[in-house]
Amino acid sequence: MGDRLKGKVAIVTGAGSILAGMGNGKATAIVFAREGAKVMAVDYNPEAAAETKKMIDQEGGECITFQADVSKASDCQKMVEACIEKFGRIDILHNNVGIGQWGGVVETAEDTWDKVMAVNVKSMFLTGKYVIPHMLKQGGGSITNIASVGAIRFTLPNCAYAASKSAIIALTRDIALEYADKGIRCNVILPGLMKTPQAQYYNKDAWAGGDVGEMWRRRDAMCPMGRQGEGWDTANAALFLNSDEAKYITGTTLLVDGGISQTIRSW
Repeated sequence: MGDRLKGKVAIVTGAGSILAGMGNGKATAIVFAREGAKVMAVDYNPEAAAETKKMIDQEGGECITFQADVSKASDCQKMVEACIEKFGRIDILHNNVGIGQWGGVVETAEDTWDKVMAVNVKSMFLTGKYVIPHMLKQGGGSITNIASVGAIRFTLPNCAYAASKSAIIALTRDIALEYADKGIRCNVILPGLMKTPQAQYYNKDAWAGGDVGEMWRRRDAMCPMGRQGEGWDTANAALFLNSDEAKYITGTTLLVDGGISQTIRSW
């Protein structure tokens, strides 16, 4: 166990995995706990959050779970109240919730657009709305939002997803600048092609007609490093941004993409 987050309390939303394996949120919750944070693992699926807690417990960390739909204000408010009641403070808010949806402007249904925007962007607005007042009372805190390389690069037609991830960058910047002189930092991470359960869930049909092995092969081949990233890569970036080592970093956009955003044609 480390001590880079010793004494801190962290809320990690999307802390479970949609399928078996290690997603960004699950890995982040585990890494935070390994570094001494008390973690509230939040997920819409309580069983997924419980699996994350089990892994943290087995390593001697401290974790509680909370079931929430963070696109709903009432759930976010209850989540924050529960964390304060249990731990007395909130030092870190890590917003990892997100969904994908393929389709261009013509193909995408209005209700699909609304759902993607609610889950991917509105959720981060709402969690911040209820967490930030407590951070202000404490004299500071750190927020990390997970967007995607899709916010700045074309990743096949997925207009709602791309627009939502771009919006997260703007939201992060706004929070960072508004609260910079009040001790609250806010940064955004843009993962690239990641070999995670969520990537498998949302992409297998669009990429390789349901052939998961072929999908992973194609995605690996697209990456300059010859391989995709893992949930641990996102988690380690989040650890740095939420640690005191990053105390002078706010409003930054951190690419964790193996260089794919620097290529002329990635897709």
